[in-house]
Amino acid sequence: MKKIRNSTEILSHGEIDSRRIVLEIADRTLERLDSYRRIQGIMRLDGETLHIGTRSWDLSKKRNVYLIGAGKACNHMAMAVDHVLGDRLTYGIAIVKIHEESDRFNKTEVFVGGHPLPNDEGHRASKKIIELVDQAGPDDLFIAVISGGSSALMSCPIEGISLQDEIDTTDVLLKSGAGIYEINAVRRHISALNGGMLAKRIQAVGAELIGFGISDAVGSPATGDIAVPYAAYKSTPIGPDMTTLDDARATIINRNVADRLPRSVVDYLMHAGPEAETPKAFPDNTYFLLNTLPDSCIYAREICEDMGIPAMIVSSFLEGESRDVGTFFASIAREIQTYGNPIKPPCVLLSSGEVTTHISDNSAIKGHGGPGQEMTVGFAIAAEKTKGACLLSIDSEGTDGTAKVAGGITDSSSFKAAAAKGVSLFQALREHSCYEALSSIGSAVFTGNTGTNLCDLNILYVPAPKESE
Repeated sequence: MKKIRNSTEILSHGEIDSRRIVLEIADRTLERLDSYRRIQGIMRLDGETLHIGTRSWDLSKKRNVYLIGAGKACNHMAMAVDHVLGDRLTYGIAIVKIHEESDRFNKTEVFVGGHPLPNDEGHRASKKIIELVDQAGPDDLFIAVISGGSSALMSCPIEGISLQDEIDTTDVLLKSGAGIYEINAVRRHISALNGGMLAKRIQAVGAELIGFGISDAVGSPATGDIAVPYAAYKSTPIGPDMTTLDDARATIINRNVADRLPRSVVDYLMHAGPEAETPKAFPDNTYFLLNTLPDSCIYAREICEDMGIPAMIVSSFLEGESRDVGTFFASIAREIQTYGNPIKPPCVLLSSGEVTTHISDNSAIKGHGGPGQEMTVGFAIAAEKTKGACLLSIDSEGTDGTAKVAGGITDSSSFKAAAAKGVSLFQALREHSCYEALSSIGSAVFTGNTGTNLCDLNILYVPAPKESE
């Protein structure tokens, strides 16, 4: 398999036939979503003319061409642009989550930022981006590649708020149960770059901006023709921000985190005036939207059809407590296999979105993990009675939570397999150590960078019951 690197281990035990089906669907979906091939498919340089989709630019009229980027899919996105431009690229800065040994750049400097919590290297890179933009002028062109995770990776808090304040703010919000829109509402309004502030800075010096984006926002419509500039592009550092100061304040109040957030952040947001609002429109910029969150389920369904397996998209709006969602999918799998509702087996159920894990007390954490891993552990506990049922849940960019794995895969035999090794899956959920539990039974899924970032991808396969059952 091209994307899932430990498939041999995963297929060495458990419900192997079911696991093989689920892994093939996941692997082929990730391959199709890879942003390197998406960008290379619409971008080429012909002499001094840059072609991107239906648009063209005469680079002989540009003094400098700069590449800037951040996000969990930034490796592949930035490499695609860097490789197309070659020597015509003046300089590039890419802030990635993991720098793979296989990454190859010509004129792009790579920094490893922090995610989900910002770090010093991402902060230094962000300051370099500001310096690069501020010295530019009307004859310069910026090409930006942005994917999910940029809010943490491109970390540059405004004056009066420290990097540590931003780190602490992110940590509190992630563990509060807040959704990504709520978290971004706070983070964007304390940032010098996020929430469209980078685009505003480029606009201020008169330079031109072309943006490539991947939208991992729950509720985004599926992409159409990616060669056509996308007029409704929003949020991230390079587009208009749909969150508001009022949204940020409501998050602090509704999630009851005022006493846990840094005082500098609370005081600023609660007293900031209209001048602190993020920009809401950039009509002169050109944006290309490579993928959106529903695409992963749509592509996966097409792959299932190619494999001859009936498939149903359950939701591309999936949110909630991860372990509970796992339990829910186990109950649906049993309903399918027992009564054929809402679809007859064998079948595949697909979903995407962004489930979360609520951690109210850090002292409860005894290991590593993430929402996808907790979902599959919750599924394993409840799926014993549905023979052959198998669930894969991964963060599509390749890392789930605090573990360097994409997520997990469990089936109806996983609970007994864990117990045989003396591993309590109930305890793993209580102590948020699902990575260790899944690794012990060869059920963690490792991909490395995938080249995309569309939040969670969940694939549930339910086989038909055997006659003896």
